[in-house]
Amino acid sequence: MAIEITRLFDFPYYQLEKYNLEKSLTTKYNGEWKSISTKEYIDKANAVSRGLLRLGVQPNDKIAVISTNNRTEWNICDIGILQTGAQSVPIYPTISKEDYEYILNHSEAIYCIASDKDIIDKLNQIKGNTQLKGVYTFDEITGEANWSELLDLGADESNQAEVEERKNNVKSDDLATLIYTSGTTGRPKGVMLSHKNIVSNVLASEKRVPLEYGKSRGLSFLPVCHIFERMILYLYQYCGVSIYFAEAIDKLSENAQEIKPNVMTAVPRLYEKIYDKIYAKGAELTGIKKKLFFWAIELGLQYEPYGANGWLYEKKLAVARKLIFSKWQAALGGELKIMVSGSAALQPRLTRVFTAAGMPVMEGYGLTETSPVIAVNDQRDGGFKIGTVGRMIDGVEVKISEEDEILVKGDNVMIGYYKDPEKTAEVLKNGYFHTGDKGKVENGFLSITGRIKEMFKTSGGKYVIPTLLEDRLKQSRFIEQVMVVGEGEKMPTALIQPNLDFVKEWAKRHKTSINSIEEASKNEQLTARIQEEIDECNKHFGKWEQIKRFTITPDEWSIDGGHLTPTMKMKRKIIKEIYKDLYEKMYDRA
Repeated sequence: MAIEITRLFDFPYYQLEKYNLEKSLTTKYNGEWKSISTKEYIDKANAVSRGLLRLGVQPNDKIAVISTNNRTEWNICDIGILQTGAQSVPIYPTISKEDYEYILNHSEAIYCIASDKDIIDKLNQIKGNTQLKGVYTFDEITGEANWSELLDLGADESNQAEVEERKNNVKSDDLATLIYTSGTTGRPKGVMLSHKNIVSNVLASEKRVPLEYGKSRGLSFLPVCHIFERMILYLYQYCGVSIYFAEAIDKLSENAQEIKPNVMTAVPRLYEKIYDKIYAKGAELTGIKKKLFFWAIELGLQYEPYGANGWLYEKKLAVARKLIFSKWQAALGGELKIMVSGSAALQPRLTRVFTAAGMPVMEGYGLTETSPVIAVNDQRDGGFKIGTVGRMIDGVEVKISEEDEILVKGDNVMIGYYKDPEKTAEVLKNGYFHTGDKGKVENGFLSITGRIKEMFKTSGGKYVIPTLLEDRLKQSRFIEQVMVVGEGEKMPTALIQPNLDFVKEWAKRHKTSINSIEEASKNEQLTARIQEEIDECNKHFGKWEQIKRFTITPDEWSIDGGHLTPTMKMKRKIIKEIYKDLYEKMYDRA
């Protein structure tokens, strides 16, 4: 009898029964890939559960997990925690120690499992101000308790019957996890997700997975503390996909060549970086090779699915794939069947060029509060439309309000915000979650058209949707990040962080030198060139929307610097505050 999946910890047991993988989870330690089987995964998770019970962990206790990289241990601890009826609280590793303190206190976490010394150093500065009874580490760190002590504590199986009883008492509607959103303003909110929320999302998303179950390999590197990658890991387990954890984003290509993944997930910024690196290498070519490279790119940028461009285009594309695009595939292992994109809008040009290259990017849409998937593209059955986020998955209902806001209903919608009934009531109304995103549905496909809260009005009373301008400007290879501002002002302006790698190469070709973001911000030749990009962008917008002035900021926008959330979204209020002087200068007030 097949296992019925109603709780998150049912996934490994389902995998054991259906696929019993030799390599369920694989991580690289000291230069060597080490795998554990599905059976070992479950055995270690049960040992963690037994150890936690011996520590006195009760149902509904909160246990925080903070890891710099995705790794086998994270998943073992996740299942081990959930089986006890306790809830896991994943925390972004790169946030400040003050945010660590806030989340640990707000969630009332009593234990914390941390990956490495950098995290421990931050934790040790604030743990005395929290309710933590103990901290365990994945890495061996002198003077710190290691997670192997949890396994040792649970080595004696005499209390396994108590673990089974705890598991049986966990219902699908019970709270499973608190995920603190990396909010672009204010304190992070604790999103309460139940087992049913996430399980329903996994089971519905599975229908969009074009993989060979039980035999495929997935490469995981997006932060597993974010619901997108976490849901994907449960999905991989359900589909019998062997999961490999990349060492780091900068090792992505190297790791991909080693394991030859069939699937991976990423955020748009990463696909942009991959494309930029490929483009830069092509620019270094000479003669016929260079001509062929840019011919293939131009061809890729015209791509339409389902042979819509006609037989001649498809013939040319077959040639481009053989001569040029096969090398792109090889750089990521050569066996990718699908890449999934989420978290932010993906430039249609990237969807086109990667799909033309035989590495289809399927863009989806969702939020932490919706566990997360609402819609996703799928090449099969005519379910792929470039420029949209695909069709809604089963069991998720989308309604567009009179203000064009996307409203969502379904088993995937969160319980609410932890300890915050007021904010919960603001977004959950009449059974629908109000996303704050604007959108439209045409022929069953959902498109995102902007953010309600990010729309602003100029002093002339005209509305501007900054994301539309930003998305167009980010197609420029000169621009890494851009924020359009101007609420209550006479005109829109823009703060820009240049793409330093490309700008360095451009500077060499134009007999100037740029070696840092600061130098870029002072280079008049570059400013003039970016003005051309602004002018081109402005042609596509009404006069009141057009960017009249811009400033190149003197430093890199980063997570550590406070400019970006851990999912690479801009913290608009903070960026504006950081560059207050530059902002004032654009409006002649400095």
